[in-house]
Amino acid sequence: MASTPVTKDIPRVDHVGSLLRPKELIEKRFALFAGQCTVDDVKALEDKVVPQLVQLQKDVGLTVINDGEVRRVVYNHGIFETLEGMTVVENRPFAEYMPYLPYVPIYQAMGVPGFTSVKCTGKIRRTKPIYTHEFISLKQHVSSQDVRNLKITICGPTWMHLRHGSEYTYDHSIYASDEEYFADLVKAFREEIADLYELGCRRIQFDDPGFAFYCSGVTIAGMAAQGVDREKLLSMHIDVYNAVTANRPADLVITVHTCRGNMKGLHFSEGGYDQVAQKLFKDLDVDAFYLEYDTERAGGLEPLRYLPLHKRVFLGLVTTKSGALEDIETVKKRVHAAAEIMSHGEPKRSYEDALNQISISPQCGFASVFEGNPISEEEQRAKLMLIVQAAKEIWG
Repeated sequence: MASTPVTKDIPRVDHVGSLLRPKELIEKRFALFAGQCTVDDVKALEDKVVPQLVQLQKDVGLTVINDGEVRRVVYNHGIFETLEGMTVVENRPFAEYMPYLPYVPIYQAMGVPGFTSVKCTGKIRRTKPIYTHEFISLKQHVSSQDVRNLKITICGPTWMHLRHGSEYTYDHSIYASDEEYFADLVKAFREEIADLYELGCRRIQFDDPGFAFYCSGVTIAGMAAQGVDREKLLSMHIDVYNAVTANRPADLVITVHTCRGNMKGLHFSEGGYDQVAQKLFKDLDVDAFYLEYDTERAGGLEPLRYLPLHKRVFLGLVTTKSGALEDIETVKKRVHAAAEIMSHGEPKRSYEDALNQISISPQCGFASVFEGNPISEEEQRAKLMLIVQAAKEIWG
């Protein structure tokens, strides 16, 4: 029986990233869209909200802190919209989205013709910092010894390619192949991560529902119908991630979160991790996975048997889609059930070692879009307190 190697400094409990914005900030952003205030007006209010959310996280007992993503309209905004060579396209038609993505037929059935996305129309270059302003702002509200516990969330590098495919992701007069496109994109991601590291950032989390979409029956059937080699595409996307994370500093913790969609309480797909677990858990070069596990749509815990000994998993056992508070004993039982499965996994390990690889989190953010999920701030606090308490009762 193998023993678990020492892992990086990964907490027993964390939240995924976004937190509810105060009503005043939501209204201010709507006012910005309506031309009734300026960007500086919104930023001034964000500057007041960030320390409040930092204090919330401290008050409930979280040790890893972020800014709740309050400076973003959508959780994954930032890098694709800012890089040179990328063009934001308003109301991009669904004809330029891959039809096998689970949310495309949903929106089409609703009569939505398309929505804003990004297309690569020039050579990709990182000409200015992207997320560093968020980190610099966040540093102001913690002690110097706590800077290493600050987390920045970033959109995954393969998001646009999964969304638009090789045909529509980039202008083919600029890049002749996926390899050329990703080479420049990887360079830009690595430059951003290097700058964040130089500023003191030691925790970066990629947010990528795409890996869960690979588990969707809609996507699996749709890719087959389109003649897309699903395994080959997944392998390519993993390789892109690995090129981004390669040779990172030993004290830099890089993680990935995946879920089945989280827009104002809605989800877009269903399907267990069985479809990707062996390849994803073993081949993706990250330190931990944040996995949605709040409902049956995520399938069973059995795929966790493939988690390598040197990686950790955050079980997203608490939902952010509704305010109903989970039963703490049920949460604890599922953690122990996961450890039991992992102890008999590939490779086998002791139950104690398996339990030591597990942490707890909500299944996703509380506000993946700025309006937030249908949950109150009091309910959000209660859920954060529950996972902290559950972790204390399991691990001490």
